[in-house]
Amino acid sequence: MNYRFKAWLCSKRWTSIIMFACVPYIYISAQGIEAMRQAVEAEGAKFSDNNSVVFFSSGKDKFKDLFQAVREAKETIHMEYFNFRDDSIANTLFDSLAVKVREGVKVRLLYDAFGNSSNDQPIRSKRLKEIRATGIEIYEFDPIKFPWVNHIIPRDHRKIVVIDGKSAYSGGMNVADYYIVGKPEFGGWHDLHYRIEGDAVGEYQKIFLRAWKWTTGEDISGSELYPGLSLPENKLPNLATDDTPTAGHKEIAIINREPRTTPKIIRRTFLHCIDNAQHRIMLINPYFTLNHTIVKAIKRAIARGVDVQIMVSDKSDIPITPNIVDYQAHRLMKAGAKVYYYTGGFHHSKIMMIDGEWSYAGSANLDNRSLRCDYEVNALILDPYSTAQLEAIFTRDRDNHCFLLTPERWKAMPRSRHRAAWFWHFLLTHWV
Repeated sequence: MNYRFKAWLCSKRWTSIIMFACVPYIYISAQGIEAMRQAVEAEGAKFSDNNSVVFFSSGKDKFKDLFQAVREAKETIHMEYFNFRDDSIANTLFDSLAVKVREGVKVRLLYDAFGNSSNDQPIRSKRLKEIRATGIEIYEFDPIKFPWVNHIIPRDHRKIVVIDGKSAYSGGMNVADYYIVGKPEFGGWHDLHYRIEGDAVGEYQKIFLRAWKWTTGEDISGSELYPGLSLPENKLPNLATDDTPTAGHKEIAIINREPRTTPKIIRRTFLHCIDNAQHRIMLINPYFTLNHTIVKAIKRAIARGVDVQIMVSDKSDIPITPNIVDYQAHRLMKAGAKVYYYTGGFHHSKIMMIDGEWSYAGSANLDNRSLRCDYEVNALILDPYSTAQLEAIFTRDRDNHCFLLTPERWKAMPRSRHRAAWFWHFLLTHWV
């Protein structure tokens, strides 16, 4: 414990009692990775230590690897996405899956009903019938019915693919052309996805099969769905490989948020990671509208001397988001964070790296919808080599495509942008 803080604590014991009773996340001293691990396990997360991870920082690389995994599938293909956009990449995927059905592979797909209806090229009923006619089993998660407002929150925002129970894909990407070609309104769409092998795959399988049962009523089980990787020949061949020294030995916990069973685990894991950082936090998140507990945790980290570097996008696919991001960016800049605005398109990645030792990545945004409402899934990876790979992505994009927010830069922004930042932050973050 810091000596000055200890002396203050002893001299003001009554104040500390009130403080600990009222503020459950008060930070005393940086405990590091072991304290973080214990805190996350206390939330109910389980770590496995025989995993490999491959990261994909472009849609082109992710879909190239995914299509190869589909070609290699022998038993089952399970996919759970927020949406499949009815465009060329999705239809190429459906064609590939239809081929696997003819080969005898069971193909089961889920997509969120709201995610589908809210994208600009949704899967319509006619197209859905065509897909099902090929033998692919595909269903909407929580179909939107009257009264529609009951179905807006929560939604299934997860992105999960499990092939033969051996490889799992997750991260920030849905299935759409713009992950490869971008969008005209802001240019390139940059995102982060990953593939895991090891016992962590079984956690993704359980998540998918639980959602499948909720949606279809079908209870699918059996040891063949969880083959593990006890033998090298169990791996799917011809995929990108984890070439780090810790391949096959990475410690990973799958952090799955479900509103009725684990409603706080995603948010509290963010807090445990931030509160146990000792030296450095590097963070990219597209909808940086921030839950107030996350803001407090980041400020605590800054106050104890942690180098906090945050990357946000200057443009967004949701028009009002940059205004709320401006508010939070300015707020944390004044507190001492280094806030970088990404100008090379839209950065949709959701990653956080701590002390060069562990990382947290997945589908969850740093907004109240992800942290308090939706179904989300992240991976907590306790491995310095994987963390270094993600930090390299951050450093590359920071040095080549960002500007640093400074007081001078903030003052140079139009006053209308300042007012919009405050208004949208107040409207959309204070009511939940």
